Amino acid sequence: MPQNKFAKSYQSASVETSSPGKVILMLFDGALRFMEAAQKGFDEEDIVKRNEAIHNNLTKAQNIILELQTSLDLEKGGDFAKTMYGLYGYMHQELSQANVKKDKAPIENVVSHLNEIRNAWEEMLGNTQTQHKANRASFSSNA
Repeated sequence: MPQNKFAKSYQSASVETSSPGKVILMLFDGALRFMEAAQKGFDEEDIVKRNEAIHNNLTKAQNIILELQTSLDLEKGGDFAKTMYGLYGYMHQELSQANVKKDKAPIENVVSHLNEIRNAWEEMLGNTQTQHKANRASFSSNA
């Protein structure tokens, strides 16, 4: 039990000290982990445990996707934010259907889309950090 307490403290500190971009990346990773756990739930032989694992993990993934969707600034984000809003809505609906029908296919579909977005986000963060480092180096050499 104490390890769990320490793990939660570490996780909380990690989120609190991360940049907003890194927090978004953590949300993507969390949703993907929960979908993976839901997919593993299909292998459970006990029907009650199977349904519970699928339901609980898909619900957690849906909550994260809903958080990503509601965090979009539709005014400042323009067409891109509106497109992402619709895509997150689609993913949420797919996971809902997967949960109700206990069907793996919609989960696999969402995993594929979310992985693409997550990887693009990670690449964008890497490029942004590289640019910031280059700007700092340029500033330091000009001073």
